[in-house]
Amino acid sequence: MKTNDERMQDILEHLKSLQHIKPETIPNIDLYMDQVTTFMDEHLKDTKRYPNDKVLTKTMINNYAKNNLLPAPNKKKYTREHILLLIFIYYFKNLLSFHDIEQLFKPITDKHFNTPEDLPLEEIYKEIFSQEESELSRIKEDIMDKLEKSKTAFTDKNLDPEDQEYLQLFTWICGLSFDVYLKKQVIEQLIDGLSETDSMKKKK
Repeated sequence: MKTNDERMQDILEHLKSLQHIKPETIPNIDLYMDQVTTFMDEHLKDTKRYPNDKVLTKTMINNYAKNNLLPAPNKKKYTREHILLLIFIYYFKNLLSFHDIEQLFKPITDKHFNTPEDLPLEEIYKEIFSQEESELSRIKEDIMDKLEKSKTAFTDKNLDPEDQEYLQLFTWICGLSFDVYLKKQVIEQLIDGLSETDSMKKKK
């Protein structure tokens, strides 16, 4: 069994391999659904947990459109802006409900999707992902800090080394999970605030 320090090295290597999709790699022509799923699967393959996982399927795209997360295609073709939204959805879908994503995306799709007179969606995408490098560096430090804290757990117990290592791994995972849980609570609260603001506007 790997030690927790070895697991940390594996995590750092994995994080190093992750790259977001750069806008310049997105084709300048509109794509059919099969082309969209192929593009996404190729460019986000390093984020998959298992080799047979699909980044995106036709069913997923249809569900996103059905739940108002994604504007309808034009004559069955998807634009660069559709693909940018699909990338955002990919990162949000394991964290938030469809309803929350819809609430979060509505101002974006209303004001910045296919609206040349306003700030283009591509510029928003670039601005957000420009912060990726510094954010990733901070996240790595936080993961390592939680690992170091976990090493102090169960050191005063009469445990065999393998059991102690596992309990420290459990402590490490719990620390990371608590962080995610709290941040998810904050995100949901912020999105609920969007819903309240929208309701107040409708009443007026």
